[in-house]
Amino acid sequence: MLVKDLKGRYLLIERMKYPIGFACPAGHLEEGESFEQAAKRELKEEVGLEAVSLKEILHEKSQNPCRRKGGDWHEWKIYEIKTAGEVIIEPTEVKKYLWSGPKNLRKLAERTAERESGKISESEWNANPGIEPVWRDFFKELGIL
Repeated sequence: MLVKDLKGRYLLIERMKYPIGFACPAGHLEEGESFEQAAKRELKEEVGLEAVSLKEILHEKSQNPCRRKGGDWHEWKIYEIKTAGEVIIEPTEVKKYLWSGPKNLRKLAERTAERESGKISESEWNANPGIEPVWRDFFKELGIL
C-alpha cells in the first residue's frame, strides 16, 4: 500500500519479523477476504490508519520469498491509499516507521544494492537496513525511483 503525505513522502515501516528492511505496509489475505479488505485490515493493524479510499495501481505475481511454509512467490496488488488518522504502530509487528521522500528512497535503495552485492554484511544490514528488494522494484516500476 502506498500511503503518501501532503509533502509527497511515502510511509515506510521496518517490520519486527522477516523480511528485514523498510517496506510499505502490506500483508497476506485471510480466508474469504478480498484484496481490498486485506489492505484496509493490514493498514489498521500495522500503523493504525483508516483507509478512506483505495486505488489499485499495480497487480502482479512476484517470485519473492514468503515466511509462510512453502511460500516462494506472492500475488501483489498495490494500492494508492488516502487515509485518516495518525500513525500508531503495532509494536509486535512494526519496529518503527518513517516518512520517506525521493532522496531518502534512493538512499535506502542504494543500501539494498550494497547488501545484494555483498558490500555490507547481514549483521550490518540487520542493524541499518535499506528498502526490501521487492519494494525497491515496485517503486522503480511505478516511476517513483
